[in-house]
Amino acid sequence: MANNNNHTASAGAIETNDVAPIPAGERHGKPWHLFTVWSSPNLEFATVFVGALAIGFGLNIWQGIAAIVVGNALAGITHGILSTWGPEAGLPQMVLGRNAFGKWGNLIPSGLSTLVAGIGWFAVNTVSGTFALQTLVPGINVFASLAIIILAQVGVAFVGHNLIQKWERYASFFLAAVWIIVVVVIFSLPGAFNAAAATGDFPWAGFTLTAGAAYGYTAGWTAFASDYTRYLPANTDKRALGWFAGLGNFVSTSLIMIVGAAAFNILGAGSVFGKNPTSDFTAIFDPAFAKLVLLAIVVGSVSANILNVYSGAMSFLAMGFKIGFKSRRAIMVALAGLVGGFISYLGVADGDVAHKLDGFLLVVSYWVAPWIAVVLTERIMSKGKNAGARALAPKNSWAGAAAFVIATAFSIWGFCSQVAYTGPIGMAIHSVTLPNGAIVDVPDLTAIVGFVLAALLFWVFSKADKKSK
Repeated sequence: MANNNNHTASAGAIETNDVAPIPAGERHGKPWHLFTVWSSPNLEFATVFVGALAIGFGLNIWQGIAAIVVGNALAGITHGILSTWGPEAGLPQMVLGRNAFGKWGNLIPSGLSTLVAGIGWFAVNTVSGTFALQTLVPGINVFASLAIIILAQVGVAFVGHNLIQKWERYASFFLAAVWIIVVVVIFSLPGAFNAAAATGDFPWAGFTLTAGAAYGYTAGWTAFASDYTRYLPANTDKRALGWFAGLGNFVSTSLIMIVGAAAFNILGAGSVFGKNPTSDFTAIFDPAFAKLVLLAIVVGSVSANILNVYSGAMSFLAMGFKIGFKSRRAIMVALAGLVGGFISYLGVADGDVAHKLDGFLLVVSYWVAPWIAVVLTERIMSKGKNAGARALAPKNSWAGAAAFVIATAFSIWGFCSQVAYTGPIGMAIHSVTLPNGAIVDVPDLTAIVGFVLAALLFWVFSKADKKSK
């Protein structure tokens, strides 16, 4: 039973609800709030850098924009749909996932979400915020900057849901004002939309890698979409909620990624994988305005990681571990911040942020696409059944976990296209062999194949698994 703290809209009270249903007396909020919840954390440099990858992968600006829009549109649609599940059940996303994965099978996606959001994404955004703060205030040591960023992020997430909602809403006003100016400046610069003349075949590898990175970034939020809608009243208009959540994610990511593509189209592909792409990006602007942009990058990274560390802790608790503390959610936030902070320290010390972010984004898409397919298919097949009640008393069904693991493993084996490994089926579909024998231009279709295969396998397996009925 969720605790009622009698401060239903108090931003300063530490949230003691964790993964239990939110009582009717604590429900509050409006659908439009979700637009700011999902736009604010995307108004930061990690989003810029995803767009920059299009140039780094050898696409021209228009090919890059097309890849960005495709990846973000696919992610935004399912994000809006899953966001509508929160008000009815009052439960976090990973708890609702038990309906598809069963009691024990749900340990797999919940564990992945904990690692990817609470630690992986936390580290990625902390590093970009740290570099921005250090560039903004040169007198601060890089590791002191790291400590400041971590404390701000963990502090807000530690307090909980109501403070998070307030932070994202008011931060979005400042961030939107700064980034609108950034958009105008970047789009008006000579060369921003200059496209190199096409040579040879269409760059399928670069296109699918960019679309996959964009999808991985935007769909990465979907693993905890209902975490931020479960406090809304049960009778909230689902259509309005879905549109605000989906568009908040899609519009912000697409616009800022296109800014990144245009900016690094001017700077050149070499700057994408430079030592500090944040300082390269802000060097475009007037020095006075550049400081404001750096501040916005700092605020944006904090906004993103507040959600990551909060939902990373929620995903861990959704695994079902018994921790005997009233404020166990807050304690898990602090622990996630410590682990993520250590990984961030290693990233700052190493300095090669760009290549690590590239690979990380694609790995996110590799697991989140089949996961979305499984939970979405289960929801369609179980239409009319009480999702909340079933999630609180999950059966030991094997259908979801089996579909997820098989689809994820097969799609990565067959269709992955990264430096460390390239799938044989992907190479068979399209590849170019250089004179030195190297195989390049292999499209990365992992996320698409994983999504389709997971949905089909779950449908088949659920027919055979009596406990999934």
